[in-house]
Amino acid sequence: MKTYSRLLSFARPLGRFLTPFVLTSLIASVFGVLNFTLLIPLLSILFEQVDAKKMQAFLNQPAPSITSSPTEAFNYYFAQVFQEYGKIGALQFVCGIIVLSVLLSNVFKYLSVRQLESFKARMVATLRETVFSRTIQLHLGFFSNERKGNLMSRITTDVQEVENSIANTLSAGSKEVFLLLGYIIALLSISVKLTLFAIIVIPLSGGFIATLVRRMKRDAQEGQQRLSSLVSLLDETFGGMRVVKGFVAEGFILDKFRQENEGYRQAVRSLANRRELASPFSEVMGVAVVAGILLYGGSLVLSGQSDLTAAQFIAYIAIFSQVTRPAKDISNAFSGSQRGLASGERVLELIDTQSAVQDKPGAVTLGKFSDRIAVQSVSFAYNEDTPVLRDISFELTKGKTIALVGSSGGGKSTIADLIPRFYDPTSGQIRIDGVDLRDCTMASLRAQMGIVTQESILFNDTIFNNIAFGSKATEAEVMEAARIANAHEFIMAQPDGYQTVIGDRGGKLSGGQRQRISIARAILKNPPILILDEATSALDTESEKLVQEALTRLMTNRTTLVIAHRLSTIQHADEILVVNQGRIVERGRHDELLSLDEGFYRKLSTMQSV
Repeated sequence: MKTYSRLLSFARPLGRFLTPFVLTSLIASVFGVLNFTLLIPLLSILFEQVDAKKMQAFLNQPAPSITSSPTEAFNYYFAQVFQEYGKIGALQFVCGIIVLSVLLSNVFKYLSVRQLESFKARMVATLRETVFSRTIQLHLGFFSNERKGNLMSRITTDVQEVENSIANTLSAGSKEVFLLLGYIIALLSISVKLTLFAIIVIPLSGGFIATLVRRMKRDAQEGQQRLSSLVSLLDETFGGMRVVKGFVAEGFILDKFRQENEGYRQAVRSLANRRELASPFSEVMGVAVVAGILLYGGSLVLSGQSDLTAAQFIAYIAIFSQVTRPAKDISNAFSGSQRGLASGERVLELIDTQSAVQDKPGAVTLGKFSDRIAVQSVSFAYNEDTPVLRDISFELTKGKTIALVGSSGGGKSTIADLIPRFYDPTSGQIRIDGVDLRDCTMASLRAQMGIVTQESILFNDTIFNNIAFGSKATEAEVMEAARIANAHEFIMAQPDGYQTVIGDRGGKLSGGQRQRISIARAILKNPPILILDEATSALDTESEKLVQEALTRLMTNRTTLVIAHRLSTIQHADEILVVNQGRIVERGRHDELLSLDEGFYRKLSTMQSV
């Protein structure tokens, strides 16, 4: 119930939707029940069982007013028509009232459905926006540990399941309940004895349905987890299709897909088997009770032991036959809601996930970078058992360039990730202009930085929008950035120039072209601090030369942290830090490090020059 209530809260203000929905559903239910209660006067006329004394009593009543019940008003006007126009006139009157009642019932039913659809649309849109907004605010480490397909499944398929579940249960919890109560009230007004005999089936049905619901919730949770795994597999397969084809791994991937698909099939089948069992059980129980009423009530009517007339008894059976429909809809809705509630729990779990890196209360907003970045005795571990960095210290002064070099897995990229506070150090401090990074807002910190990563992160959009990403730059500014990055020439050679759509992850461009667009994006931001994580590693020799020239111009009078495998690209750095197994093992300028006998940097330089 807590999950259901939280999901409903995403459609606030609830009164805007629920009040008119409940009101129109109630009115529709009243007219729906009235349609069947009108069978009694209709059948009485056809069976010639109209009681003259009752008609006279109705005529003697005062004319109905606003406070009169619908039954009193109908009886009064029915008696007036019967007296003036006879049986045929009364028959026409009843038939006309039935048509009008059916019309009004469907009009209000339509209005209630419109309110329900508006409610669903608002709730789902708000829920999807909330979960996406909260997800993109989470720290970088969360996305390293979580499968992208699982996240996409929660935001798409899980939210869709919530929409279907909430709509069905809300409709059943109001409209169908009103209809069921209306039928029961009508039945009680006709015969209390028969109605009490009939409702003994409700506890039996309720206990059976409750057992099914508990088991279906477990099946629904497993099914949604299996579906997430399927989406993850699809995302990884389509994103890495070049590798799949290159290693002739279609059969391997297909086997993995079959395994996940079979698990999902079994979970869905188990859920469906139990869900579909609720409907026939309710129907069988309902028919059994109707048969019991026919046997019990019919014997009373035939033996003269009941006050019911034949018309009343037939109308009673007709009304009771309708009780099974809302009862079955209610049981189906609540049994089917388990899949939606399981999905809702997965969505709310993502919304409730707290970021490990957050702005602290009262965090300061950084001004323009003016002095230095100081890394002081910093250690870091992604988990407690495996330290990645150990006692790292250095200072990056404004306008200077520091390069990080070393073997793969030594911790260079981790150091670069700590500077924009993608992660927080396990111990030690990082200060910018004397302010601990944990004491300033992440937005003001990252606004000072331009980042170009080893992997070119591009979006399935135009070249212009990829360069202007996150800004409102003009066409002239974008073109100037592209020229500095030596990208303008190849962009203009594209079919639509800067408006060319580059495909998923920039798949329509070469690696060098993608990297130059990433560099143009950083250039456009014009940040005081640059972080270049092997920014030229994906370029061929000619492209590397062009981009390196652009980067050299860009780095002039800027504060730059460079990660590089190719030592030739960082020979002019003000300081080079050699990182190995999470420690800084050497530091100095290029020529100083080369002069060290048996030095790590010298070994790297020798290997690259061979």
